[in-house]
Amino acid sequence: MYRHHFKAMTQWFEQKQHKPLVMRGARQVGKSTLVRLFAEQQQLELVELNFERNPELADIFVSNDPKQILATLRLMQNKAIKPGQAMLFLDEIQAAPQILASLRYFYEDMPDMHVVAAGSLLDFELASPSFSMPVGRISYLHLHPMSFSEFLRAVGEQALAEFIEAWQMGDDMPVPVHQKLMGLLRQCMAVGGMPEAVKSFAEFHDYRQAEQIKQDLLATFADDFAKYARHQDHELIRQTFRKAPTLVGRKVKYSEINKDMPTLRVAQTLNQLEMARVVNKVLRTAANGLPLSAEENVKFFKLLFLDVGLVSTMMNVSWQALQEDLLLINQGALAEQWVGQELLSSLDGHIPPHLHYWGREARSSSAEVDFVIANDKPVPIEVKAGKSGTLKSLHLFLKEKPADLAVRLNADIPSIMLDDHELPDGSRKSYSLISLPLYMAGQVRRILSI
Repeated sequence: MYRHHFKAMTQWFEQKQHKPLVMRGARQVGKSTLVRLFAEQQQLELVELNFERNPELADIFVSNDPKQILATLRLMQNKAIKPGQAMLFLDEIQAAPQILASLRYFYEDMPDMHVVAAGSLLDFELASPSFSMPVGRISYLHLHPMSFSEFLRAVGEQALAEFIEAWQMGDDMPVPVHQKLMGLLRQCMAVGGMPEAVKSFAEFHDYRQAEQIKQDLLATFADDFAKYARHQDHELIRQTFRKAPTLVGRKVKYSEINKDMPTLRVAQTLNQLEMARVVNKVLRTAANGLPLSAEENVKFFKLLFLDVGLVSTMMNVSWQALQEDLLLINQGALAEQWVGQELLSSLDGHIPPHLHYWGREARSSSAEVDFVIANDKPVPIEVKAGKSGTLKSLHLFLKEKPADLAVRLNADIPSIMLDDHELPDGSRKSYSLISLPLYMAGQVRRILSI
């Protein structure tokens, strides 16, 4: 199945001197498959080592000499491993993390050799205080579940995928096309973006079969708990894992996860799920300027789960229910999960995943904007699962912040509204409100940059 990261990998591949590439992302998002398909596409000899299945292979890298390593691999695999014609793929590298540090020697001594590493739970090794990465000698590529346009291609809707990827404000959006895309969006939200579930649905169009695959994936995530949680924390991390989908779109209070456990223990457990890429924190920012991270407050955050399809499964939301108004489902939280997931997928793959929201808590004027992204100024984004909804918080943001552009994502066809409002000093401020369909969430950054 086509993945947008083919483009990033092609750019990496075509560089004359390239650093080893480390694929990062949650379990089962398609890291290994992407590497194999890319090698096939480029007609490269793929030399694949799996350190979880064959831990003894780690001994090959003890010398830190790329020429000696390749010579040994030629003997073991009976393959001619020539730079420019072969790709060395180090899979499940978290099982032998010391090898990551030795990758610097490929960049320094053999930069024409294409080396890719991938592994689940890799962030735990990278965060270890005893582990030192070769800074500046490795490139990272962050992989997420499949985006909507990737889903469209998988189910045979290539033309629609190309249409939304090229669409910009001012272009026509025929109502029948919009209605078809909304129908496909509901399919995507039911199936999700985990590649195995998408592949099954694309082949059989059977929601029940896709549902079984998602149940199996969730069981796999639960099995991982033993790998990154102390024995006494297993039950707490399972509880946090089950609770996380119910917290999507809400400011997290640790007491809602477990009121009987110390706050620090619950916070550490949530951080472990974040390192496993099972959840993503959406941090509050004051958004008075750029970068948004300069004014983020890590004490206040909302949650996103890994994948909207997994959320649907864990919340027992049937595919039939998703054919109704999305606003009715968990008070619109599923739509917010969807938008956040698409915004993460649309980030440059070399940038670590991050998202922000804006909020203010006051007795008389509390307000919250679902997401804030950076253009040349902060851009607030409101998610409305139906075709209508008030925008009180969005207007308040525009009055107070250095922003003249806002985005609303809803179920209606695209539109743009020009408006102005009076500021406290009596002056007036003009702004543009761009309304886009929910299926355009992954295109927001591109549309705003045109």
